[in-house]
Amino acid sequence: MPSTVMERERLMAEMAFTPPIDGRDMAEDQARAPNIVIKIRRRLPDFTRSINLKYVKLGICSGIFPVPPSWTLLALASPLLAAATYWSRRLGLDAAVLHSSDSVAWLGTAMLIIAVCFIKRPRPVYLVEFACYRPSDEHEISKDGFLDMTKSTGVFNADALDFQTKITKRSGLGDRTYLPSGIQSRPPQLSMAEARAEAEAVMFGCLDELFAATGIDPRRDVRVLIVNCSLFNPTPSLASMVVNHYKMREDVKSFNLGGMGCSAGLIALNLARDLLQANPDSYAVVVSTENITLNWYFGNDRSMLLSNCIFRMGGAAVLLSNRGADAPRAKYLLLHTVRTHKGAADQCLNCVYQREDTGGNVGVSLARELMAVAGDALKTNITTLGPLVLPITEQLKFLRSLLLHRVLRARGVRSYMPDFRRAFDHFCVHAGGRAVLEEVQRSLGLDDADMEPSKCTLHRFGNTSSSSLWYELAYAEAKGRVRRGHRVWQIGFGSGFKCNSAVWRALRDVPAVSPAGARADRRGCNCNPWVDSLDSYPPKA
Repeated sequence: MPSTVMERERLMAEMAFTPPIDGRDMAEDQARAPNIVIKIRRRLPDFTRSINLKYVKLGICSGIFPVPPSWTLLALASPLLAAATYWSRRLGLDAAVLHSSDSVAWLGTAMLIIAVCFIKRPRPVYLVEFACYRPSDEHEISKDGFLDMTKSTGVFNADALDFQTKITKRSGLGDRTYLPSGIQSRPPQLSMAEARAEAEAVMFGCLDELFAATGIDPRRDVRVLIVNCSLFNPTPSLASMVVNHYKMREDVKSFNLGGMGCSAGLIALNLARDLLQANPDSYAVVVSTENITLNWYFGNDRSMLLSNCIFRMGGAAVLLSNRGADAPRAKYLLLHTVRTHKGAADQCLNCVYQREDTGGNVGVSLARELMAVAGDALKTNITTLGPLVLPITEQLKFLRSLLLHRVLRARGVRSYMPDFRRAFDHFCVHAGGRAVLEEVQRSLGLDDADMEPSKCTLHRFGNTSSSSLWYELAYAEAKGRVRRGHRVWQIGFGSGFKCNSAVWRALRDVPAVSPAGARADRRGCNCNPWVDSLDSYPPKA
């Protein structure tokens, strides 16, 4: 393999050989079967070895010039207003009369600019509440139950069954994940009706909890609705199903995002933020889910079987607001969103790809280069995000090492990997799989405590696609760890290939889940999916 390809994929090779047997010469040994075994293990790239300066520049520019044009106008208005005041006081009565026209012009211009700034000022985006869906016990399935169900279908050959057994045992999933009824039926009932039933149960389940907890009337108050689901996009859309179920207002701005993978939840969040900037005094609802029923793979291609082993049923609904009246009760303030899209490269576009196998079975194929592509996207994203969130001391250390390494060409100096634990108190990394979480932890230098929400979410609920980030934040809240002023970093990966980040600041202490299963600040409503299993996490084994 060429060295450039080896560097791009970051392949780790382990070699083992069998020593010569006594009494045989070398030629006889070479005539035997090959005695060298090479084990290839793909890892995320070393972020300190290849830093693209254009992304550093992008982040620095965003950090130095984050102010909107309205604040720039306000800065220009200040000297005009000061000049008008100065001349009005400095000059005498006659001179003031002579210069009154200039003073009035300056004063009028300054007041006009101030008025425009007030109207165009950026609106803060608050996260009032969010709710995660916990399916009923009838959907619960253990790892052994999953393997028995897979075997009972009769469509997988022995090699595919053995592969799924190995993946399931090492996946990091526990014995209380959830699958829809259509998948668990014997034989499986895969139809549009079953898929719609799954979508309705998930979306309406978390939305009912959200509206009950916040007191929001969906028929009157919701002005922006965004639903993201990657692989199930019926007609009418999922967003239209929500509008119809809750009888929402006729001028609601609804959007349905499809095909955008596990990072689509943060894309929907970014879209909601932009829409709230254009619509004052509004509520926006974001629903993130994935549909399992019509996307189960019944073939023997290993690259497509992985999704069967790790994806599970789940969803989340988020209520956002730009109303000043919601600031006292809101949980979080949205600080930053950073989106990275690597789709211009064919390798990135094709690493997560829905296609047919040789037998005509449709599934989502995960390429061998996925870890390398994900690592490159993550590196780009954090390089852009770093100047926005890192303390100045960490930025100076990074710039110093970059100067020594890139400009002065100092020997033995590597680029400094900033400590993101100094910028964030909570990390919510997409629970895409155990290997992904372990590699992100290693690459960012995070502790086990930092990764606890992500690993526990994977164990308890599996990979719920774009909604997994909210299950992770719900875990931190349920443990009573979120305090006022804490910063939360959500990191999502998705097909395309995309890596997106969202940064929040907690506006108040979030109380832990009470033993009775309801929070002290709610009227008996339960938006947290961890109420019945929190004492079991983190798992001891």
